[in-house]
Amino acid sequence: MARSNFLFTSESVSEGHPDKVCDRISDAVVDLYLAADPFARVACETLTTTNKIVLAGEVRGPASITKEMIEETARQAVKAIGYEQEGFHWKKADVEVLLHAQSADIAQGVDASGNKDEGAGDQGIMFGYACTETDVLMPAPIIYSHRILKRMAELRHSGERSEFEPDSKSQVTLKYENGKPVGVTSVVVSTQHKAGVKLTDLRELVRAVVKDVLPAGWFPPEEEFYVNPTGNFVIGGPDGDAGLTGRKIIVDTYGGAAPHGGGAFSGKDPTKVDRSAAYASRYLAKNVVAAGLSERCTIQLSYAIGVSKPLSIYVDLHGTGKVEEEAVERAVAKCMDLSPRGIREHLQLNRPIYERTAAYGHFGRMPESDGGFSWEKTDLAGKLEAEIR
Repeated sequence: MARSNFLFTSESVSEGHPDKVCDRISDAVVDLYLAADPFARVACETLTTTNKIVLAGEVRGPASITKEMIEETARQAVKAIGYEQEGFHWKKADVEVLLHAQSADIAQGVDASGNKDEGAGDQGIMFGYACTETDVLMPAPIIYSHRILKRMAELRHSGERSEFEPDSKSQVTLKYENGKPVGVTSVVVSTQHKAGVKLTDLRELVRAVVKDVLPAGWFPPEEEFYVNPTGNFVIGGPDGDAGLTGRKIIVDTYGGAAPHGGGAFSGKDPTKVDRSAAYASRYLAKNVVAAGLSERCTIQLSYAIGVSKPLSIYVDLHGTGKVEEEAVERAVAKCMDLSPRGIREHLQLNRPIYERTAAYGHFGRMPESDGGFSWEKTDLAGKLEAEIR
């Protein structure tokens, strides 16, 4: 039996967190290649530390994309975040580009040829999840954690709150009764700030943001509202802590409220099922819930490198389903081609839409007019319901 009364916590990290800086740079490189060639292949990893950016990995794309263009792409990503600090500056940092050609052994498994359809870029398992806790069909703790930091970033970028610097973290604990969130028991926010800002003043600035984001009456008890618990936080970002692509996979997904297959998203083109099949499983789970077939839905997909069809489809409705899980499994296989090619084409993933995904979650976002966050649409709900019922 699942517990119905409990506390659950999720965290988020801002666009200026060292690992998120790396995710953004890697995804900006993916966009650079896909803008030039929708079928380019990219697997880009980024390392950042004090005034140093290193890019490594494998690519296959137009020769017109030079190392100089990649370096400039990295610098512009850092500039957009807002890093102009002595220890990490978009213009002054040393950038090293170590990308090389994609392995021919990997390419032969992925490429379509003869009667062979395009295969998955790697083996792996991917999970998607949706629930009715929020308007975007996401778990509430991770959504509120994201929204706190996103609001702080908006205030920083606008100049309204120049006290804030780019690097920050949030953590929200919710109380659940009968399986539903009913309030917040604690909030933690640690934010980099300008030198000379008093902690008491910073606390009030953050308080205003948290109150604005949380539902009315959900602000935690004063003794459970933590702002910079260790005190001063002036040195931050990659100058304070080295960053790497792909180290915030739970922040990127469901805040720990659902399983994770283990593969990171950022820096990968959509032939990599770590990314595309995770988007597809979220899309399917969200449409199952949007169709009213359940209040919660977890979907797992699995793949083998070079093989086009998924090896398995698993659905768990967590006791909230109005139909049998097996019926949903059959329906999702009929309603969407879950081969790597089918996913890319259905969700139109071969577009430069990835840099924007690098912070504040890949899920629970609004679909955009140019195809960004297409996996958040609920346009398959009617088809799924008709197939099952």
